[in-house]
Amino acid sequence: MNETVQCVLCPHACVIEPGERGTCRVRLNRGGELVSLVYGRPAAVSVDPVEKKPLFHFLPGSASFSIACVGCNLGCLGCQNWEISQASPEDVPPYDMPPRAVVEEASRAGCRSIAYTYTEPVVWFEYAADTALLAREAGLANILVTAGYINEGPLRELAAVTDAANVDVKGATDSFYRSMCRGTLAPVLRSLEILQEEGVWLELTNLVIPGWNDARRDFEALVGDLVSRVGTSTPLHFSRFFPMYRLLDVPPTPLATLETAREIARDAGFEHVYIGNVAARDGSNTFCPSCGAVLIVRSGYTVESNILADGACPYCGTAVTGRWR
Repeated sequence: MNETVQCVLCPHACVIEPGERGTCRVRLNRGGELVSLVYGRPAAVSVDPVEKKPLFHFLPGSASFSIACVGCNLGCLGCQNWEISQASPEDVPPYDMPPRAVVEEASRAGCRSIAYTYTEPVVWFEYAADTALLAREAGLANILVTAGYINEGPLRELAAVTDAANVDVKGATDSFYRSMCRGTLAPVLRSLEILQEEGVWLELTNLVIPGWNDARRDFEALVGDLVSRVGTSTPLHFSRFFPMYRLLDVPPTPLATLETAREIARDAGFEHVYIGNVAARDGSNTFCPSCGAVLIVRSGYTVESNILADGACPYCGTAVTGRWR
């Protein structure tokens, strides 16, 4: 009997022989059955401000119970969480935390949401989905922090129990994805459309890596594509790179480069553009898209003031897109 299985979770479509694992290192063919090696076994557990995801237009100032299992279906050379994303289950001691325990701990910690984050929740799909369903029943929101490299069917299933997502759009070209990430661009762009179709609040992040995706033409191509996919009211975060993993010889992103990216995005029509991982003047503040008033002031991940009135500017009455309650 042929016990080879094909995983249909992500575009890699791994064909896995008995006793072997897929590209993600956490999905095993056990006698012809595909099983998760990390279900209920997160490698990282923390209480974070929701702004750290980063989500700036979703329950600002609230705490999010954050979990991550090892594994990822991409292999980004500059991964900022490579110690766990590029690890195998044997490499990192896990917590014993089944879905119900996650929800109980999140409630006990006073969190308003659970975030599936740090690594790639796509590859621990079953654990994230089961936890999210219980979280919904307990009145908690669910946040997906992902690279969006997932097939349409599983994504729609996960989106049904997801309230907000931050998708890391890593670059503007397929060649960049192939050389930097061991993936392709098209499935990620399709994921953005699906999340919006399913009513998930969406914010985007682009990690700007010097010498890789930091040219003016890179930013112009990226924002041009995103405008047509998600519209100009979707918040966009440009994040500073620090030397990590296999790009230790690449310097941190200059602030001027991030400011150029923000300028290009604003010129393309994006209403809310942020700069992350670096102290920048007004880089994390939220402005009214009509009158320009400062509505939310942030210092790092801390909300210092928020004068939104029922999701609108108190000065001109313009509604600001987001999920504020």
